[in-house]
Amino acid sequence: MLGRTANSLFWMFRYLERAENTARLLDAGLRMALTRDSVSAEEEWRSVIETAGHRRGYEAKHATYTGMQAWNYILRDKDSSASVLNTFQQIRSNAREARSAITSEVWEAVNDSWLQIKDMLARPVGEQRVGEVLTAVRRAGTLAHGAVLGSMLREEGFHFARAGTFIERADNIARIMDIKYYLLLPSLSYVGSSMDTGQWDMVLRSVSGDSAYRWLNAGQIEARGIVSFLVLDERFPRSLAYSHAALRENLAALARIHGVEGLSNELMRESDTRLSDLSIEDVFDKGLHQFLTDFTAANSAIGQAIAQDYRFLA
Repeated sequence: MLGRTANSLFWMFRYLERAENTARLLDAGLRMALTRDSVSAEEEWRSVIETAGHRRGYEAKHATYTGMQAWNYILRDKDSSASVLNTFQQIRSNAREARSAITSEVWEAVNDSWLQIKDMLARPVGEQRVGEVLTAVRRAGTLAHGAVLGSMLREEGFHFARAGTFIERADNIARIMDIKYYLLLPSLSYVGSSMDTGQWDMVLRSVSGDSAYRWLNAGQIEARGIVSFLVLDERFPRSLAYSHAALRENLAALARIHGVEGLSNELMRESDTRLSDLSIEDVFDKGLHQFLTDFTAANSAIGQAIAQDYRFLA
């Protein structure tokens, strides 16, 4: 497979995962803002913008943080390369570049979703429609992933697509955990307070893990249990441990297909060793912020190594 095609598959599914996670984050922000007074709701939208990485661009255009301004900026601002609309343009563009390596089912899932979302975001999204739009974005991810799993041969194209999915998922989850708690919690004096609990509840909702966590923990919301769930629990498909286990399997499959291991496999083994030997006590002893910073750096290095190993720009 040409490096350009591998690159398109890898980034097509990175962008798809990114858009889906953004929709989950917006949905969580919407739910939280509805339970707040106007001042607290504005702070909630500020945190959503910060978590999504849009603060600088948003503040260049808006002086306040209202819900409609926030979700329209994230969803459809044409000047923001990271908006959901522009992200879906990248998804479709990469799908077109990799057209010969994906099935008709995958192409139809991506193209149909793009046409639907483009139409939905052609005009500002009001409060009555935002839930429908977010559902469509999440459904686009579900349809594309389902088409991949149900129709693609387990050859290198499949594994590049899955590798892109899980490296992006791990990055998104780590950044949401880090920004929501360490950058947005105003003071250490809030730890253990209702604000602290609310922030952790927002983290769970942002990764669609609130139902699973409550089922496993009898509804108890506390930092140590949530961090353990999101970092170490391989049963949850959006945990760091699950994402890296899936990434490891797909990189190992690529190495078998190509008959040689690369730097990405070596870095993956190092990451595996760190996670498999880790306890929740180790995470808090080191400091959650420092752990997540180290994790995102290692995750990024694996992504760069994949591009190098498989000559994405060749």
